Amino acid sequence: MAKYNIGDSRVIESREVSDGVTIRRRRESPDGKRFTTYERVEKPNLAVIKKDGARELFDRDKLSNAIKRSVGKFFASEVEVEEMIAEIEDALYAIGENEITSKQIGDKVLDELAVRNEVAYVRFASVYHEFKTLDDFVKILEQRRHRSTEG
Repeated sequence: MAKYNIGDSRVIESREVSDGVTIRRRRESPDGKRFTTYERVEKPNLAVIKKDGARELFDRDKLSNAIKRSVGKFFASEVEVEEMIAEIEDALYAIGENEITSKQIGDKVLDELAVRNEVAYVRFASVYHEFKTLDDFVKILEQRRHRSTEG
């Protein structure tokens, strides 16, 4: 594969990729060869503070896998799930801190599910809040009903 010096090339065409955060650029080298580059805004690393106090880097793929495994089947398409994950990730970065807690992540997931799919919300909440009894389910259902009648 040929290597090109981007600084010596000229941009022929630029367009936003469908993810909304990546720019695709068609370039031409001085010798007339064309190639494509992709530019993405690099977000700062987020550290996640887990329940036991351990820290690890935020991993979008880990969040994505957890959501798809627990509630993915409640959505019409993979695109809808990816949009939701992007919204959650943006909300986490919008907190404006270098460190976030796993609780903040779970709360953002629940916020997004509450808007998108009530059944998925209850299912995720049951694992997130570690429901042990039917009363735990009844309590969360009553809270959801109360919020939906208010809004």
